[in-house]
Amino acid sequence: MRFMTPQINLYVDNLELSRKFYEKLGFELQFTAEIGGKATHHELVLDGFVVGLATKESLKEVHGLNPGKNEGCEIVLWTEDTDLAIQYLSENGVTVVSQPHDFLNLRAGYVQDPDGNPIHIVCKREELPEK
Repeated sequence: MRFMTPQINLYVDNLELSRKFYEKLGFELQFTAEIGGKATHHELVLDGFVVGLATKESLKEVHGLNPGKNEGCEIVLWTEDTDLAIQYLSENGVTVVSQPHDFLNLRAGYVQDPDGNPIHIVCKREELPEK
């Protein structure tokens, strides 16, 4: 047996709002699943990484599961300049939960998606352009 093609699925309250959020981060819509003519799941890709977005209702209806609030994981997005990325996201209405800060040889900050999932924006400090 072999496992392959990993992705992460997030269960969301508003599928279209979440899709638009991840598209602002550069993800591109690859697939949409519909049940009864209604979109219930999107798959978006960025640099080969797939994030699936599914409605909480579909998880309950199709699989009999009840999603909870999960802050035990995060999505990490590497960038060339954390400060500029956080500024861009903030200016585009994204909630910043941790301003850019240094740790180790990295510069990092956090935003959250519309459902409160943490998105870690990070870069190596030595790759920052001179300001």
